[in-house]
Amino acid sequence: MSKKTIATIRNSLELPIIMAPMFLISNPTMVIKACEAGIVGSFPALNARTKETLEEWMIQITGELEQLKKKYPTKKIAPWAVNFISHRTNKRYVEDLELVGKYQPPIVITSLGDPSPVVKVVHEYGGIVLSDVINIKFAKKAIEKGTDGLILVASGAGGHAGILNPISFIHEVKEFWDGPIVLAGGISKGKDILAAEVLGADLVYMGSRFIAANESLAVDEYKEMVINSTIEDVIYTDAFSGVKANYLIPSIEKAGLDPSNLEEKKEINFTSVNSNPEVKAWKDIWGAGHGVGAITKVQSVAEIIEELQVSYVEAKTAILNDREQTLQRG
Repeated sequence: MSKKTIATIRNSLELPIIMAPMFLISNPTMVIKACEAGIVGSFPALNARTKETLEEWMIQITGELEQLKKKYPTKKIAPWAVNFISHRTNKRYVEDLELVGKYQPPIVITSLGDPSPVVKVVHEYGGIVLSDVINIKFAKKAIEKGTDGLILVASGAGGHAGILNPISFIHEVKEFWDGPIVLAGGISKGKDILAAEVLGADLVYMGSRFIAANESLAVDEYKEMVINSTIEDVIYTDAFSGVKANYLIPSIEKAGLDPSNLEEKKEINFTSVNSNPEVKAWKDIWGAGHGVGAITKVQSVAEIIEELQVSYVEAKTAILNDREQTLQRG
């Protein structure tokens, strides 16, 4: 994908944000509200528990966004995205990919596998593919397989995340990649978005900030836990899905497990926990990133985006004022 294409996407947004797809949390209402407020709304395909439900969600999203565009012809209605697990463990791989081709989400986000089959389908209808990557090796593989852009999931991202410092990660990727970059990891305020842009990111990925949204499928106790948590309440472990991820320590303790003595999970499996089969990953053990400390209340998606926009503009204005003062002194 060319820089011209990513520029077109950015021009359709009020803020350069993708609301990250969150397992068991994201839903069509969140997607639509995000797009209406001017950021990319996304959801994991597997949040729809059946193929039939996924089709219903895609019909709802495409239909309501089309109505919004007609109702507000001058308003920026952002494109929507679906997250597709391109790993062999995805039992609905074929069926869900068929629906992607049928309903043509403008952006498809691939995770945990070879994106090339997805790229083929999405490019046929003119969409773009962005691939989650957690290190340089996977970034180069995604590029080789034809992805249009990279989502650099750095240290501190909620759920499945890498361990690389976001500053160093983006610098190294730019040594061999001049295509679109989305930066993820602990981004929760407007000034964070600006910082990512200074580093060279085209967009940012923001998930944890929206867990406590009114429209979120997270239960009230989960939302309250996010509000009350800090960075010290987040643990990085593969004990629950077989893939390293960031989780809230209080949710682990609530499930009757000892965060300091977790059993390693040797296979990728997003359901039961080895040490207690009754405990379900994601349903009972709740994910969140290092940015939880910035979340202080339950808000609507629109209110969160408005708050981010205000702080983003304030940060930009402060930088411009500092430059002007420096020039005047010089």
